[in-house]
Amino acid sequence: MKFDTVIIGSGLAGLASGIRLAEAGKSCAIVSSGQSSLYFSSGSMDFLTRLPDGREVTHPLSALSELFRQAPNHPYSRIGEKNVVSLVYQAEKLIRESGLVMTGSASQNHYRVTPIGHQRMTWLSPARVPVRELERPFWWENVVVIGIAGFLDFHPGIVASALQRQGVKASAQEMHLPFLDKLRDNASEFRSVNIAHLLDRPENLPLIAEEISRLAQGHDAVFLPACIGLETDSIVEALQILVKKPIYLLPTLPPSLLGMRIYQALREQFRHLGGVMMVGDTVNGVEMADNHITGLYTRNHGDIPLRASHVILATGSFFSNGLKTTLDRVYEPLLDLDLLAYSAREQWTRKNVFAAQPYLKFGVTTDEYLRPLKSGQVVENLYAAGAVLGGYDPLAEGCGSGVSLLSALFVAEQIITGKRSTKQRIPEIA
Repeated sequence: MKFDTVIIGSGLAGLASGIRLAEAGKSCAIVSSGQSSLYFSSGSMDFLTRLPDGREVTHPLSALSELFRQAPNHPYSRIGEKNVVSLVYQAEKLIRESGLVMTGSASQNHYRVTPIGHQRMTWLSPARVPVRELERPFWWENVVVIGIAGFLDFHPGIVASALQRQGVKASAQEMHLPFLDKLRDNASEFRSVNIAHLLDRPENLPLIAEEISRLAQGHDAVFLPACIGLETDSIVEALQILVKKPIYLLPTLPPSLLGMRIYQALREQFRHLGGVMMVGDTVNGVEMADNHITGLYTRNHGDIPLRASHVILATGSFFSNGLKTTLDRVYEPLLDLDLLAYSAREQWTRKNVFAAQPYLKFGVTTDEYLRPLKSGQVVENLYAAGAVLGGYDPLAEGCGSGVSLLSALFVAEQIITGKRSTKQRIPEIA
């Protein structure tokens, strides 16, 4: 089977690069080994919320020059300021055109309410998530946080208490819905996705609305766990009309419906544009000649290789096995690519579990075009995108989704145009 590009990984980076390539008329396949990392996402996307020195970033585009000075290995630094500015708006456009309704802009961050009621700065949030603009108070004054009796992945009391500490009048309630009793009897089955399958049934809508209306009396907004609207927001919109109050959703423990909705929308956009999804398959062998990948072998296709002019490595970091470790070694498992990583085991982590952890910056070493290196040599037709890249901390710097989207679009443009700008090669960490 021959394609212009084969993408390894179906997370945010893999899907975004696939969509951009398919838009440009490139034949493209995504090899997906399992559940996308988006299933574990809150649904919000970060671009840049802190500099490496810890300073908070409220206006990300204005902070890029300082980021480049502090972190020359950061993927944004490799992409370059002009490209970052252009690509972030392309990313917002791609999200909109995939049918996702999001709040936010790269010009200014905003705060979203987290599953425990705190405020966290971010770039884009699903429109159904409660948010607050910078330097402005919450617009709602009296909130009811309604949980689901027996659902252990969301605690309305914790959310309400946190909101109260922030000056918001909030109370906690639980709704009791008899049609959930069968699920409730088995705690392992009483999860957000299974609950949503029942809450989304049209025949259950009047009962849900009646229960929420009863609990929401005297309040001006309703917060629910994201256990409703598995495939579309229309069911929540209909519920809001019946309740006659704005309804917001807070993400729960994974699997996250808000993250799944993003995955589903991007996957369908990729397929709509002619892309091929190879779900449940894994690349387990690579054929190379003269620093070029000439074939990819997968578990499901046996000895029949996938042929492609270009390959994008979007396998993620440790969480999705894009990087692996032994007791004394960090490595990239598919090609054993060169890494930005500390060689000494004692340098991988810090004793304070709440401190920024060095291993989160580990990832593949690339040239200025995000082409990985192997034994010091560029793999000419291979590109890396997303969490497999090294040189940044997605948690401490609040830039995980931004790196995934922008690096994906950057490498897609390299493939589409065939043009490359000259930049200085990035040094290794150690």
